[in-house]
Amino acid sequence: MPPFPPRCVAPHTDELLSSWISRHAEFYAVPPLIMLRHCLPEAASLHAADRSLNGDQVIQLAAILSTEPATVRRMTFANIAPSSRRLIAGKPLQSCPACHPGDHEPRLVLRTQLLGWRITCPLCGRLLRHPGRHDRPSPFGRYPGTALVGERLLDDEAERGVRPWTSPTEIARLLLMRRVPRPIPPGYEPWRFRVLGAIIPDLDDVVATERRSLPTPANPILPLHLRPALLAGVAIVERAGPEMLKMLRAKMMGQNQARFSSAIDEIMAHTCRSVASSQLQLI
Repeated sequence: MPPFPPRCVAPHTDELLSSWISRHAEFYAVPPLIMLRHCLPEAASLHAADRSLNGDQVIQLAAILSTEPATVRRMTFANIAPSSRRLIAGKPLQSCPACHPGDHEPRLVLRTQLLGWRITCPLCGRLLRHPGRHDRPSPFGRYPGTALVGERLLDDEAERGVRPWTSPTEIARLLLMRRVPRPIPPGYEPWRFRVLGAIIPDLDDVVATERRSLPTPANPILPLHLRPALLAGVAIVERAGPEMLKMLRAKMMGQNQARFSSAIDEIMAHTCRSVASSQLQLI
């Protein structure tokens, strides 16, 4: 392989860095990791390059592949807020029927396909779908506007570092904690009930019907057809403010309630510090 590729493959809009590197590798008939290490000898993996390139590596890669550093940076998740990184999947979860050319060889992977908070395409606004299989309609179709507000809140935090009175990602994590319904139903199964179900009542029946446990707060990426419920829940809590979190605390028991309370206390302390700081700046 020549030290500076005589032909560079143009990146697709919203393409993931590892996808772009893989398409270069296809052109030169070498493994993708070899192509990456030709540009960055210290690179550990394609996965790591997508998430943690530093400024010097971005400049070096851009120079070798004849593009702008800003273009390379936009292809990675390096600027994603740390609080949002648990919402980035390790493999594609969804695609846009308009913006993701399914017949492209080698196959493109777009950043959007890994973003676990999105239900619409950031390029054209269409609903995302599961790639390669029939989509089931979302059972939460009556929350379209509220879900889109939640998507925007999570997107603003992740991509631009903008958040309201607290982290929308943290709200999402709290809503996925287990709750205890009252009265406790016959045949009570703890895995079925999450705090989110106290806000989106349809959720309990959907979980029971599908016989699937929702993801945990440690990995808060829901299947695409269930994601509108979580997004709507985030929007509802954000609009209602801290008092709703205090109300939701009563839906829990034992260690879960203690962890929830601790998280609320931390949120409230951070909110008070932010308000105080804003007031000082106005003096």
